[in-house]
Amino acid sequence: MELRRKRAYDTASSDDGFRVLVDRLWPRGVSKERAEIDLWAKDTAPSPELRREWHAATEDEWDVYADRYRAQLAQESAGPLEDLAAEVRRHPIVTLVYAAHDPERNHAAVLEEALRTML
Repeated sequence: MELRRKRAYDTASSDDGFRVLVDRLWPRGVSKERAEIDLWAKDTAPSPELRREWHAATEDEWDVYADRYRAQLAQESAGPLEDLAAEVRRHPIVTLVYAAHDPERNHAAVLEEALRTML
């Protein structure tokens, strides 16, 4: 099983395998047809409060945000995160789709790390 990440604004590809949108909000300006999303796992995304904090944070606060999101995922591990892990196990290639600009410092990277631990 292979886990990947890709921005929602990048072109979908057959190489992406099973595409999972991991944002709580649908990416602005991206049609459902263009996104080619197989599953919208919005319950695994950061809470609205945490998302607002992240958008107001500076780059230096990334570790604080990531730790808070990890704590949120740990609290929810018996719910949405476990459901997502079960679905991920069913596919040879899964791409986590997100809208954030930074490909390394975003919630999808933290989520991918949590999923890898569970798998």
